[in-house]
Amino acid sequence: MTQALRIPGRRFLHSPGPTHVPDEVIHAMSRQPMDMADPRLDRTIAAVESGLKRLLRTEAADVFVYATNGHGAWEAVIANLVAPGQTVLVPGTGHFSEAWAAQTEGMGGKVLRTPWIEGFAIDADAVEKILRADSAHEIVALFAVHTDTASGITSDMQALRAALDAARHPALFVVDVVASLGAAPFAMDALRVNVVLGASQKGLMCPPGLGFAAADSRAMEVCNGNPAPRFYWDWRLRKSELAYRKFCGTPPQTLLMGLEAALGLIFLEGVEQVMARHRLLANVVHAAVQCWSAAGALQFFGKVAQTRSTSVTAIQVGPGVDPEAMRTVARERFQVSVAGGLGPLNGRVFRIGHLGDLNAAMLLGCLAGVEAAMTVQGIPYGQGGMDAAIGCLARG
Repeated sequence: MTQALRIPGRRFLHSPGPTHVPDEVIHAMSRQPMDMADPRLDRTIAAVESGLKRLLRTEAADVFVYATNGHGAWEAVIANLVAPGQTVLVPGTGHFSEAWAAQTEGMGGKVLRTPWIEGFAIDADAVEKILRADSAHEIVALFAVHTDTASGITSDMQALRAALDAARHPALFVVDVVASLGAAPFAMDALRVNVVLGASQKGLMCPPGLGFAAADSRAMEVCNGNPAPRFYWDWRLRKSELAYRKFCGTPPQTLLMGLEAALGLIFLEGVEQVMARHRLLANVVHAAVQCWSAAGALQFFGKVAQTRSTSVTAIQVGPGVDPEAMRTVARERFQVSVAGGLGPLNGRVFRIGHLGDLNAAMLLGCLAGVEAAMTVQGIPYGQGGMDAAIGCLARG
């Protein structure tokens, strides 16, 4: 039998999800599950709910946690807010807005879309135009992706709030923070967002497997009056003090223990410090990519610097460049895992994730591994990327 070679050290994980899981989270998840009547379980659930509310900056919203991924969190939102035949507006951000729209249609809803212009964030003016034209208020909700993981672009949620206000439209404001929570500032109550949804495997530094939704009182009113059939996702059934009811069965205890630990790490570091760290690390990646682009084979996918996310950077490749071959070399030869393109960007970009439990040394290792892989693959790239990254770090 052929024995696999041992690879010393640690493979660097720089996808935008799953992200690197801290040792403290892994250790928390190694604990034995508890009896359902054990009060420690209730304390863990309460800590997760209160921690998510604190990170979302909401006081009164109800938090519902599911054993699911982000697509399951989408489904929970659709099932509770959208009756069959009702209309939702989904502004175009690319792969993930279209996936959310298609899922809404698959569950019986109607979807209006604004066009997606590659390389750009959501067009708030186009959103406002559609809202103003909807004089009968048939649109029941605006579903917006804060940071699109595929494109690496963050859209302005304050501009969408302003569009709703300017149009005097009563649609619920629903925001996907899967790729932004824990990496970019977000304030649910200040933005008057009615529902927020997210997942565990990105800025929350946990393995995949937990999704959540936070709903304010107005969203709960819509939920209570929604005739759509549902059970597992039903917020009405899950709004309970009983752990078994909260999770429609046995809670995913191990994942909850991990998320409790992860939220504790975020608050120990300090939320403002976490945001500043993510901004700095994003700037480091952007400095390197700016240099790489000088040779003409690579460029930022995001055309506007201010919209490039603190979570992930998408790098567009020119004709004749195979990003998948480069990724394979980076992963298998240099032990650096970066992400490829999704949906319409498949084969056109590679993506460097810089969110979650990362520090400067890890990121410099990633950038060096990508440069090494590009060198092996003969991909032209401008020199000085590592020097620019180090300079950015030195300046802070």
